[in-house]
Amino acid sequence: MALSVPLFSSPIVCKTNHNHNSHALDAAYIKRAADLADKSGGLTSPHPNYGCVLVSSSAGNARVVGKGFLYAEGTKPAELLAIEDAGELSKHATAYLNMEPGDCPGDNTAVSALLKARVERVVIGIRHPLSHLRGNAIRALRSEGVQVDVLGEDLQSKFFQEALKFCQLVNAHLIYKAASRVPFSILKYAMTVDGKIACSSGHAAWISSKQSRHLVFELRGRSDAVIVGGNTVRKDNPKLTPRHGGGHFPTRIVMSQTLNLPEVANLWDVSEARTIVATQRGARKSFQKYLASKGVEVVEFDILNPRDVVEYFYDRGYLSILWECGGTLAASAISSGVIHKVYAFVAPKIIGGKIAPTPVGELGMVEMTQALEFVDACSEQIGPDTLISGFIQPIPDLAPIIPSVNETSVIDPSLTPYEASIIFFYKTWDPYGAFSNFSPHPIQMPDENGDYLTWSSVEHYYQASKFLGVEDPSAKECFENIKSAKSPEEVARLGRKLQRQFPHLVRPDWDSVKVDVMYKALKCKFSIYPHLNSMLLSTAGSVLVEASPHDLFWGGGREGEGLNYLGRLLMQLRSEFLSESTTENSCLRM
Repeated sequence: MALSVPLFSSPIVCKTNHNHNSHALDAAYIKRAADLADKSGGLTSPHPNYGCVLVSSSAGNARVVGKGFLYAEGTKPAELLAIEDAGELSKHATAYLNMEPGDCPGDNTAVSALLKARVERVVIGIRHPLSHLRGNAIRALRSEGVQVDVLGEDLQSKFFQEALKFCQLVNAHLIYKAASRVPFSILKYAMTVDGKIACSSGHAAWISSKQSRHLVFELRGRSDAVIVGGNTVRKDNPKLTPRHGGGHFPTRIVMSQTLNLPEVANLWDVSEARTIVATQRGARKSFQKYLASKGVEVVEFDILNPRDVVEYFYDRGYLSILWECGGTLAASAISSGVIHKVYAFVAPKIIGGKIAPTPVGELGMVEMTQALEFVDACSEQIGPDTLISGFIQPIPDLAPIIPSVNETSVIDPSLTPYEASIIFFYKTWDPYGAFSNFSPHPIQMPDENGDYLTWSSVEHYYQASKFLGVEDPSAKECFENIKSAKSPEEVARLGRKLQRQFPHLVRPDWDSVKVDVMYKALKCKFSIYPHLNSMLLSTAGSVLVEASPHDLFWGGGREGEGLNYLGRLLMQLRSEFLSESTTENSCLRM
């Protein structure tokens, strides 16, 4: 199998012979690009997954000469990696992309790389799902004379149906973000052949095989969050970690109306992954305080139900959720319409039992005609088990809706423009995403000896500065590990984790200097990139708000409860740049 998680049911092999027509070849290479894109799934979530395959045709034979995938935002684009892989062979080649470029507004590295390499044709699986980016790269390439073909638009035949599905699957979280404003949610469970998820006694370890459990770890590592119910915590005491030795750790979410939960549980250990407990308002206030003392966040809802919970976590930036709950909560989630896909691991075992629990509780169906049928159902062997998967809600089709590039009223569903004078930014793919300290703009800043070092992003410099100047070999090791991290997302996770685990290695004046550290890095960034400086100056008169729902110091928070220090620093810089510009103009007139 080509992928560790079975988004696709079989390996992708492109064999060329004279019997294959051009459409079959295009479809095969697009599938291969989607396969490459999927390699970054979960490494730095959430972000778009990009793959690029460069194919050169000579003497009637097509062959792959370069390939690459986007590891994370802030790293080299898939297109540039494929071109570097191909070298001179990229000239006049065809580039196959699973999705239209557009990872960060103002960054045209991918398009520029394709043009500079003199790629002759570009085949794109799907347009970018986010409306403020959709069509931009296609127009830019076509304006330079590059032939661009988009599946379902310029290329229409039976060969492209499966290829299009591959491209949708690999970026399903972004498509649901753009179309539905809810996280892409998968329900996963393991059951016996007779449909039981545990014995009558409640014992459930282990129904599925080691191979299936390894696949579940991979699924977790690709998700922003994992949801379980209180009963799962009480009976199974899960950890809900990916267990793959690093990378992305999803947030663990526990839904419990009464907070009838044990005081000792693996989920209350937040040293590696965050835990959030969602409960009914007013439930066990003393236990809420206990959880808070352990570092567990508690969120109260007037009425606890799956729909309100997923909408809340969507507003907090979560785009993909894995449900690993019991039958009662699973039935409630399905009935609420929040489950989009199901992964059912069926073990070749029988345990029987009239009261033994089943994977999905009461749905209120009385006739077989009411049954929910899978869309695009497939099955495959995972060790001794059979994995059956399929959609119970198809992936939304965004193709018919292609807004104008100037249609800013729908720039990004995650942003709520309460007033026209407020500009929100958070993810680097937002219209003003380049303002983010995560944006892929390298800077040069001095170290403790005054020597200038190149940093991949502002966030790299900021996190490493926590350990700058501390006379301890371990602190220097932390500094170097942060500096060499591949992406800003990894840097943020690593820096925060090291700060929690080794507070004695953090410079003692950090709390008093961290704002100044961020300010100096931002000033460097907006001083050396003219287009960023112009973008910042163009916001004059508007309030800038970093819309992170998690970071209440640097961000504005979900409902404006944050301190928004990043927005404040940007407005301070904007004022300084405007003042300098005014002074320069005055001198010129004298």
